Amino acid sequence: MGRRGVKEYRAPEALALIAADREHVPLVCPSCETRSIVRAPRRRGGIKLGPLAPERVTLTCQGCGRHASYIERGREPPRDETMDPHAARA
Repeated sequence: MGRRGVKEYRAPEALALIAADREHVPLVCPSCETRSIVRAPRRRGGIKLGPLAPERVTLTCQGCGRHASYIERGREPPRDETMDPHAARA
């Protein structure tokens, strides 16, 4: 039946949009195919370093009104070989 008034992307559409946002590529709405996606909060400067603390990001299409949200992770400590469970098996 669905939820009336709630205009969220389906899971595969949301994941594709979130992946594009994380890669800093132009965002295109997977539903209506416009480039009218608004990101809140807006990116600060051209630096690709993540925020210091995890932050909620909302991507909203101005054309069809659909939206997706995710938590942008802060900077993570560098990984070493002992943290990867696949390396231990090899």
